[in-house]
Amino acid sequence: MTDHPPLPTLRPLLDPSPEYARWRTEEPIRRVTVWGDNSPWLITRHEDARAVLADPRFSADAAREGFPGFRPQSPPRGPGQFFMMDPPEHTRLRRVLIPDFTFRRIEQLRPAIARICGELLDAMTGAGATTADLVEAYALPLPSLAICELLGVPYEDHDFFQRRANAFSSLSSGPKEMMAARKALHTYLGELLARRAREPADDLLSRLARDRVATGEVSEPEAVGIASLLLVAGHETTANMFPLAVVDLLRHPAQLAALRAEPGLWPGAVEELLRHLTVAHSGLRRIATEDVEVAGVRIREGEGVVVAVQAANRDSSVFADPDTLDVRRDTTGHLAFGHGLHQCIGQSLARAELQVGLPALFDRLPGLRLTGAPEDLALTMSTVHGVRSLPVSW
Repeated sequence: MTDHPPLPTLRPLLDPSPEYARWRTEEPIRRVTVWGDNSPWLITRHEDARAVLADPRFSADAAREGFPGFRPQSPPRGPGQFFMMDPPEHTRLRRVLIPDFTFRRIEQLRPAIARICGELLDAMTGAGATTADLVEAYALPLPSLAICELLGVPYEDHDFFQRRANAFSSLSSGPKEMMAARKALHTYLGELLARRAREPADDLLSRLARDRVATGEVSEPEAVGIASLLLVAGHETTANMFPLAVVDLLRHPAQLAALRAEPGLWPGAVEELLRHLTVAHSGLRRIATEDVEVAGVRIREGEGVVVAVQAANRDSSVFADPDTLDVRRDTTGHLAFGHGLHQCIGQSLARAELQVGLPALFDRLPGLRLTGAPEDLALTMSTVHGVRSLPVSW
């Protein structure tokens, strides 16, 4: 066994684990233990994080021996899972999604997102209701409905795919449970893809079937893997980010008051919330394909790296007074969506959901408040930081 400190898996509600601030000052590139004897390098400074994420000598290929995964055992990488691949395969598969995730395409979805928000708020406040679990009533269905609309997946099946998504992200899931979840989700999406090939509609699954699979650009298993990745990632991160953003704003009433007075601040406020909260708290994983020197530290071929973006986003050399939420802050360069060629392809959709969904909630419910103490909220034990429920009243 190594004597390196463990990578923190627990954190306060609105902040990174406190170890990160100390390590960023004392030893910004250091070894940590992920599990067993797997001891990758941990990157905590913003400059170093950007350097590693932009360097092609650090591979995202989770199939490489020594890759610092989240668990001692994980299922082998499936077809279409391009976020765990390097070029040229990563480039080939990611390219098929670019037309559906352009800024213009996502802007066209904003009216649908606004409609979804209005319908959810109508249901939440119906029959004179004054309390709700914000996760169940708003934060989870909003991104789920949006990604279903984009993909062409029937929303009435959301319980099915949300349970499978939880099996992928929960740190307590074993390889058998994850494989069973993957098989069930892939079977479901494979049948839906075949249906869209016969009866196309105006959705991403139909375009995959018609323009990519039928032409031989991607295989059917790859298309199913791509759809599975989008379905899981497309709702999970925003569903976790949303309730934390609500808590963050309620804990900072002056910031919320500024947003009420100047609604034009909302886009920048969303970027600040993304930086301040950074829900992808297990870090971005890489492995060196050759010896690389980063800030004077030699990382050797075959050694793993964990880029702690939540620590990098609190780096005072880039963001003044970084632990303070400031909706007027210039957040240029924050790493909540990663950096480099693996930067999140769905970031425009996540931004649109938050930029529409947060003001809609606070405008409709100006008296919104938590019904319990924030410290009593149950956190998700997952690769994405969040809360299991958020009881609110108005």
